Amino acid sequence: MIQYLLKRILLFIPTLFVITLISFCISRLAPGDPAMLKAGVGSEGAMSSTGGLNEKIVEMVRKQWHLDKPIWQQYVIWTGGLCCMDFGGVFEGGGTDVSKFRFIGHPDFGTSFQDNRPVFEKMTERVPITLSMNLIAVLLAYLIAVPLGMYSATHQDTLFDRISTFLLFAMYSLPVFWVGTMAVTFLCSYEYLSIFPSTGIRSTNFSDTWTLWEKLMDYGAHLALPIIIYTYGSFAFISRQMRSAMLETVRQDYIRTARAKGLSERIVITKHALRNSLIPIITLLAGILPGLIGGSVIVETIFSIPGMGELSFKALVARDYPMIMAVFTISAVLTLAGILVSDILYSFADPRIAFSKKNS
Repeated sequence: MIQYLLKRILLFIPTLFVITLISFCISRLAPGDPAMLKAGVGSEGAMSSTGGLNEKIVEMVRKQWHLDKPIWQQYVIWTGGLCCMDFGGVFEGGGTDVSKFRFIGHPDFGTSFQDNRPVFEKMTERVPITLSMNLIAVLLAYLIAVPLGMYSATHQDTLFDRISTFLLFAMYSLPVFWVGTMAVTFLCSYEYLSIFPSTGIRSTNFSDTWTLWEKLMDYGAHLALPIIIYTYGSFAFISRQMRSAMLETVRQDYIRTARAKGLSERIVITKHALRNSLIPIITLLAGILPGLIGGSVIVETIFSIPGMGELSFKALVARDYPMIMAVFTISAVLTLAGILVSDILYSFADPRIAFSKKNS
């Protein structure tokens, strides 16, 4: 197991290098000049007396952000900052109190072009919101979809199976932006049903003096509808995948043998069929992990949630290269981590899958 993990991790290093290199080049080759945006093209401060663009301001911004250098040099500078971990420390609030000393150890993703703040600092403000929402959504999707897919497969062609199949396909076919917009219109509007708050993650009158229960209720009221929108698409897809995998498994010879031995249907399904049916579901983890941090641009924009999705969208619009590369890099790392976790879980779901060759 350890030898396998080391091999995969070593293989991930060149893979991550290629991914970041391609992402870096694509982001730089995209149309638009962040230096001109920062200088304010069309504003009085960026225009010379002759009416032309003030080249000195743009050139100064390009030099500050290393945009005046070739792409390969920009990539080397960015990679150097990413690889250099700052393990220094600071004293919170100043002074020399050892109890208030904290270490700083994180990759340097650079400084945001939009507000000159460290990219890592901006991301740490947004990640907890997106991560908590997506974790809840993923857990709900799996906890509901897996049992539902199992029940549909074991009750194939029944009325329940046909109705659930129709409803799940309908849910999966509906685009997220349309469902989110309709939800805000009909469930968050005083003209119809004002059940949920329409924007934000907490009330405007939110107070730290509230009890823990009051705070949880306020957060829950604001995040319930976005989490439902997050969940419904993946829930429908996972349920269909589970149904298909279970139908294929229950037709295998070893399932027929287990039934011939007189085992109850519950034991046959839960002990013998379920583990092998989980292989396609485990595979989906590789694509789910990046979404835990990346978030959903559409959902967070509709509900005005200050998460990673909204931050990524604003970075793309503003040509904020450091922020864009940070999102790409973390997504790539999480994708590779998801593949590794899936490979490990395969061995638990299917004993036939082994990481090392057994000695004969």
